[in-house]
Amino acid sequence: MFCWFHFLLTLLKLNLICVSYMCPSVRLILAMAHGASIQYEPVAEIGGGAYGTVYKARDTESGKFVALKSVRVQADQNGLPVSTVREVALLKRLEQFDHPNVVRLMDVCATQRSDQETKVTLVFEHVDQDLKTYLERAPAPGLSPGCIKDLMRQLLCGLAFLHSNRVLHRDLKPENILVTSQGQVKLADFGLARIYSCHMALTPVVVTLWYRPPEVLLQSTYATPVDIWSTGCIFAEMFRRKPLFCGESEVDQLGKLFEVLGLPPEDEWPSDVTLSRKHFPTFLPRPITDFVPEINEAGAQLLLKMLTFDPLKRISALKALEHPYFQDEETLT
Repeated sequence: MFCWFHFLLTLLKLNLICVSYMCPSVRLILAMAHGASIQYEPVAEIGGGAYGTVYKARDTESGKFVALKSVRVQADQNGLPVSTVREVALLKRLEQFDHPNVVRLMDVCATQRSDQETKVTLVFEHVDQDLKTYLERAPAPGLSPGCIKDLMRQLLCGLAFLHSNRVLHRDLKPENILVTSQGQVKLADFGLARIYSCHMALTPVVVTLWYRPPEVLLQSTYATPVDIWSTGCIFAEMFRRKPLFCGESEVDQLGKLFEVLGLPPEDEWPSDVTLSRKHFPTFLPRPITDFVPEINEAGAQLLLKMLTFDPLKRISALKALEHPYFQDEETLT
């Protein structure tokens, strides 16, 4: 049988959740699959991943739609996947702030399906589409500059909120950014997220390859600037309607970055990495407008500040929100 106490104990051991976040908002439902009534009725499958399937469902009590992320746990497993534990813990930690640009975790259910299997379901507010779908559905020639600016402002607001609470998302990409029918942005999928500490060990394999910053590609140390790099890649993609850097391996991805941004100087190359700077040709930086021609001058400046090789020189989410790109044209005049 699934043990809720062991689940909470795991959260505590991982230092991802404290006692004040345990109850009463996390709820346990133990019911045999063939027995008790079902509060959440699946309507359609939205997507799937390594750790479970996501469904659109109807809350039979309220009649509203929700999103269900289900993970099956076998009896012989040691516990829930770490990604699920992290996602629950971090979202419960942030829940008290009810930030408009972070997806809301509404419920956590554990259902015993059999003696051998328990299903743990995370219940989220339902959002119709992710940013990838939103971009694909936009009629030619794509999103308007004003729409892109609004989406970016909201994305950075959500990111500034996470970073102010020492949370690294570590997997920002269009598929993990939700956009409501009213155009509201919500950061989602916190399976790789971590609470940042200068003393913790960080895994080197984070962030989907095309949105992965150079310090992670080089397996150097990293912190909150990793999310800013990913956000810069997404910023460019909103204009291009396709990814900016499409490498096939980590080394190839680095080469793609340098072809656009130029090979960084020797003094900016991390000293704690095995891959030498000499491995790459001496690329010179090219105008970013060659690759993102629709972006205006202020937007191009902000994009380059996000796509800065040295993470210590990369702009923060808060500073990005203060950039002239987000000021009204009348104010600039």
